[in-house]
Amino acid sequence: MTSITPPKPMSGFPELLPAQQLVFNRCLDIVRRTFERFGFAPIETPAVERKEVLTAKGGNEKEIYALSRLAAGPGEDAETDYALHFDLTVPLARYVAQHKDKLVFPFRRYQIQKVWRGERPQAGRYRELYQCDIDVIGRGSVSLLADAELPSVIYHVFREMNIGHFVIRVNNRRLLQGFLDLAGVPTDRVGDVLHTVDAWEKIGRAAVAQALINKVGLNETLTERILAFLSSSQGKPTDAVLDDLRRQVTTSQAEQHDFGRGVQELQTVVEGMRSLGVPEDYFEIDLSIARGLDYYTGTVYETRLTAYPDLGSICSGGRYDDLASFFTNEKLPGVGISIGLSRLVLRLLDVGVLQPGPATPAVVLVTTMDQAHMQDYFKLGAALREGNVATEIFLERARLGDQLKYASRKGFRFAVIAGEDEFAADQVKLKDLATATEQVIPRAQLVAHVLSLLNS
Repeated sequence: MTSITPPKPMSGFPELLPAQQLVFNRCLDIVRRTFERFGFAPIETPAVERKEVLTAKGGNEKEIYALSRLAAGPGEDAETDYALHFDLTVPLARYVAQHKDKLVFPFRRYQIQKVWRGERPQAGRYRELYQCDIDVIGRGSVSLLADAELPSVIYHVFREMNIGHFVIRVNNRRLLQGFLDLAGVPTDRVGDVLHTVDAWEKIGRAAVAQALINKVGLNETLTERILAFLSSSQGKPTDAVLDDLRRQVTTSQAEQHDFGRGVQELQTVVEGMRSLGVPEDYFEIDLSIARGLDYYTGTVYETRLTAYPDLGSICSGGRYDDLASFFTNEKLPGVGISIGLSRLVLRLLDVGVLQPGPATPAVVLVTTMDQAHMQDYFKLGAALREGNVATEIFLERARLGDQLKYASRKGFRFAVIAGEDEFAADQVKLKDLATATEQVIPRAQLVAHVLSLLNS
């Protein structure tokens, strides 16, 4: 007898059961619908880019999956110049630079695609995942009010998903860099400080302090001043934080300095978020948010679920002055935000915040009691579908009891039952599978009756 090797799951490449996939698809539809409601247009770029494109803006080569053929012919190399994209931001930069003369600016784009990352799989981290990005890109400049609009989009996405309370945390990289400059951090170490601070929530304040001293080379006095500033916003109302920052601007005479400009930008973004209807308890200023990527130059965002802080940031992004500089000399600034949808939805399914429902998108099962009436069953199903009622027709030969068990297991709401007697009387039975009650309905009224029950 031939031995059979049991299938094994591939670590980091998630698969969902139908009921879970339907939940994921619902969330995906919410994201897409909300993005379009705010006027963002869809684009899609190839899953594959040239290697030099993907490494142009600091892509970690250790995390990039390169493409090669399993075999090569005589004189051929199996290696290729291509790799799978690890995010959607770098392909966007290439796309805008390539098509800039055909696009309308400010260019408002959304992109929902899978990305691939060659990192060690662990809880909440996958090698294959869906990213959902929105960006506003300008030609030469882009309004700071776009920085205020993106949190409003995210607020509406997560509220409609009904995933519990969340907080959009906002900061400004220009403000941080200006503070570090005024504090006396050498220019060549500012980037190292920001990279170190970005790990605050992962490693804690004490570890950040140790890294700033031992790795970056700052003294204890300067390190303590930096940490005190970064933690000064914690637990404070937004207006109190802004008041503190404005006082520091006046005291340091830094109105024309990056620090003063950053404070003004942050205030403008906060005022815009309020005008766009983002409630006060759904956003806050957090001066410790740095975002480690070098291309962020202004506003930065991170969003966390209040009840599940260990999940980390579920949505992040920020402003960049010139993301496409590798591909064009024309300045193309922008601001964007990204939702790691796979990471978010799968974790919320695990902890029960999102609950799987039916294992079918259909609400009605047309049972088939008599094979001689299959054409009638097909007509019933066609009429329901024509009425915009998702319907499945049971096509196998099985007893009615087994068909109803099938319907219950998959989560249909209704079953249509009809045999010789019902067809002779031009009637059908409609069984509510949740209550196990039945109604006899004229066949011609079936669609209207189902719709009325669904809308009640």
